[in-house]
Amino acid sequence: HYHHHRLASPSPSTPRAVDTQSDGRTFDELRHECLKQGVLFEDPDFPAVDSSLYYSQSVPVNIEWKRPKEICENPKFIVGNASRTDICQGQLGDCWLLAAIASLTLKQETLARVVPHNQDFDRRYAGIFHFQFWNHNKWLDVVVDDRLPTVRDKLILLHSASNNEFWSALLEKAYAKLHGSYESLKGGSTMEAMEDFTGGVGENYETKNAPDNLFAIMNKALDRGSMMGCSIDITSSAESEAKTSTGLVKGHAYSITGMEELTVRGQKVQLIRIRNPWGQVEWNGPWSDGSREWNYVDQAEKDRILKKSDDGEFWMEFSDFKKNYDKVEICNMTPDDLTDSTKRHWEVNMFEGNWIRGSTAGGCRNFIDTFWTNPQFKLQLEDADDDDDVCSVVIALMQKNRRKLRKEGMDMETIGFAVYEVSDEDQLGKDFFRYNASKARSRTYINVREISERFTLPPGNYLLVPTTFQPHHEADFIIRVFSEKKTPPPPSAPEDETDEEKGLRRLFEQLAGAVRKQQTEGQRSKIKFDGLSLSTCHSIINLMDVDNTGKLEFQEFKVFWEKMKKWIMLFLSFDTDRSGKMSSYELRIALKAAGESEGRLKTKKTMENIHSTLTISWLLSWSSSLELPPLPWRLLP
Repeated sequence: HYHHHRLASPSPSTPRAVDTQSDGRTFDELRHECLKQGVLFEDPDFPAVDSSLYYSQSVPVNIEWKRPKEICENPKFIVGNASRTDICQGQLGDCWLLAAIASLTLKQETLARVVPHNQDFDRRYAGIFHFQFWNHNKWLDVVVDDRLPTVRDKLILLHSASNNEFWSALLEKAYAKLHGSYESLKGGSTMEAMEDFTGGVGENYETKNAPDNLFAIMNKALDRGSMMGCSIDITSSAESEAKTSTGLVKGHAYSITGMEELTVRGQKVQLIRIRNPWGQVEWNGPWSDGSREWNYVDQAEKDRILKKSDDGEFWMEFSDFKKNYDKVEICNMTPDDLTDSTKRHWEVNMFEGNWIRGSTAGGCRNFIDTFWTNPQFKLQLEDADDDDDVCSVVIALMQKNRRKLRKEGMDMETIGFAVYEVSDEDQLGKDFFRYNASKARSRTYINVREISERFTLPPGNYLLVPTTFQPHHEADFIIRVFSEKKTPPPPSAPEDETDEEKGLRRLFEQLAGAVRKQQTEGQRSKIKFDGLSLSTCHSIINLMDVDNTGKLEFQEFKVFWEKMKKWIMLFLSFDTDRSGKMSSYELRIALKAAGESEGRLKTKKTMENIHSTLTISWLLSWSSSLELPPLPWRLLP
C-alpha cells in the first residue's frame, strides 16, 4: 500500500505535456483556429489587464499592452541562438527567474523543451505562443498571447538585449500566467525556476561552510549539465540589490556559467565564470575583465577563456568567489550526478499528500501530541552503495501552488521533515515518536518551496514524516526520494508465470468476462461476486489504471491483487471488534497505518467503497473460490 510513482525524466521520451487552457484546447488547435478565422489570439485565461500584472497595488504607470509587431519592424522569436546574453531584467524583482533562464540557455535540449521551436512571427503567426514547465511532477503546456506590457513602446519587464527578439519576454509571461500574475514572480530562489524548467532536484550549499571539494562538486555538476546559481545574503532589506565597491550586487541572483582550472606561473588557479542577469555591472577585482592577472596567461588560453565584453559576465578566482558569495544553488538533472563519477541508476519514488487542519496537520516534533497525526510514508533502503554499508538518499519535500495562493494572503509554509527507523511491527502512534529519536532530519524548518537534503543511512525500513512547523497549517505537498536501487526485474513472461500468476490470469479472464456480461445485460445480479457494485469496480479500475486507458491490463490487475491481499490483511488487523465490517474509526486508523494508503484521496474513496460493499466473509470466499494459494493469514495478529 505504499505506491511508488516513477518521476518524469526531462528526456525527449517523456509523455506529452498536459494542456492547461481552460477550454481544453491545445496550442495547435488554438493556432489553427486563429489562422483559419484570420484573427490574432487573445488569451481569455490571462487577459491584457492590470490584474494580470499586479494584485496588491494599482499599476504605477500608464502601461499599454502591445504585440511585438506594434513595437518594432521585424520581430523575431529567437535571433540566432537563444543565448544567456539575450536577457535583461525589467522593473520586476524576478532576477531569480532570469538567472535560471540564463542557465537554461546553456543547455540546448532542456531549453528546447521549455521553449518549443515551432513558433515565430512569420508564416504561421497568429499572436499565440506556448512554453512548457514542470509542475508537481507533470509537464504543463502553457499558452499565451503576445500582448506584452510596454511604456512608450518599450518592454518594461524582462526583455532581450536585441530589441527585436521576444522569446524571453514571452517565456516570462507564460511563467507569470502559471502563477496567476506578474507580481507573483517577485522574489524567489533561482532553484525554484531551475526545477520548473527541468524537473530536476535542487541542493543548496553555503560557501562559508561548504565541503572542501566544493569546486570539484560544482565543476562536475556543470559538466553533467546541472544548472547553478549563486547569491550574496543581505542583512537588511535596505541592502537589497545594493552594489558593493567590488561591483557585486547583494540580494541578487546570479547564474554560474563556467569553471576553469589553469596553471599560471607554476601555480594552479581555479576560476569561476558568473553572469549578472542585468547584462551589466560586473566584479572589478582580480581576474575581472582587463585585470592584470590575465597578463600571465598564455595568449591562446586567454583568448579561449576571456571574451572581453561588459555583458554582465565575469571571471573570478574561486577563493574570492567563496569570500564574496554566500549561497550556491545546484539543480541536478538526477541527484547521483554529485557523488560519484560512475553512472548509477537511482530509484525515484514520489509521494503526494496534504496537511489538513484537525486531521493531518500535526506540526513539528515540538508538538508531540499532534506530531504523530502527520502523513507518514514508508521507505525501504535495500541496496547499500558499493564502497560501504550505507545507502545514499536524497529527500526533497516541496509545497505546492504557494506562489499562486499569494494573492489570497497565503505565503510559503515553514516546512521540514524527519526520518525514523522502524521495524515492521511498529504501531506508529504518539508513543513511538515520544520514545524514539529521528535517524535523520532536515537541518532546519524554513519557508521555502522545497527543502532537500542528502543523507547516508544504513539499509533498513524507515518512516518519513513531512511536517509544517506549527500544527493546523494547511498545504499540499509532494515528496521525491532518490535512493540507490538495483533495477527491478521486468515482469515475467507468460511461460515463466508462477502458479499464483496463472491462477490470477484465469481469474482476470473470468472477471473480465463477467464484467463485460454485466455491462451488456445492465444487471447487477448477474455478476458472480455479489456485493461488488459497479461503482466499486469503477473505483478499483480508476485506482489501478496506471496508463489511463480506462481499462485494467493484466499487469495492473496483478498489482491490484497484491494490494488486495494487503488490504485484506489491513482490514483484518484493524477490524478490532471482528464484526466483519469496518467502522469509520477503524477505517481511519487503517488508513493512517497505510500512510493514507497511496496518500491519495482516491484510495480513501475506494477503501470506503470496499468497506461498504465488502465483508470479510465475501473476501474470504472470493479468495477461496479461486484456485489460488491461500492468503498468508498466519501473518495476522
